[in-house]
Amino acid sequence: MRILGIDPGLAIVGYSILDVEGNRMKAANYGVIETASTMDFPDRLKFLYEELNLIIKKYKPDEVAIEELFFNKNVKTAIKVGHARGVEILSASMNGLEIYEYTPLQIKNAITGYGRAEKNQIQEMVKILLNLSEIPKPDDAADALAVAITHFHSLKHKEEFILR
Repeated sequence: MRILGIDPGLAIVGYSILDVEGNRMKAANYGVIETASTMDFPDRLKFLYEELNLIIKKYKPDEVAIEELFFNKNVKTAIKVGHARGVEILSASMNGLEIYEYTPLQIKNAITGYGRAEKNQIQEMVKILLNLSEIPKPDDAADALAVAITHFHSLKHKEEFILR
């Protein structure tokens, strides 16, 4: 199985491709899609849609895992990022992919076992869990890997439940 993990955003969208076979997972690729703040808002959304479509067509994931948004400060930013997240979900949906959503708390728990883990703790665990030589950069790509790993753990728990 191949999982596309998405850390949603407008300026920077983290993505990851996680290959899963049995209990093993391997990062096939990860990176970011960036839009310039000088671009018109509709053009930024269109660019995200097109770039994510290219990634989906290239890597052919089976499922998509995306982080739910959590904002407590700037409402205007939250709304714009919410639009971008909607476009990212639309891209996956238009490509016929099943979409799974995870809260930041679920991701922190799945990766570190602690819901209040710091960003650097999550990144270090992503490195360890995927047996990488260094922490994935930029941070948004590491976050996208964490989302995909969370989905992998979620799938494992479902299988264990079904087998019992």
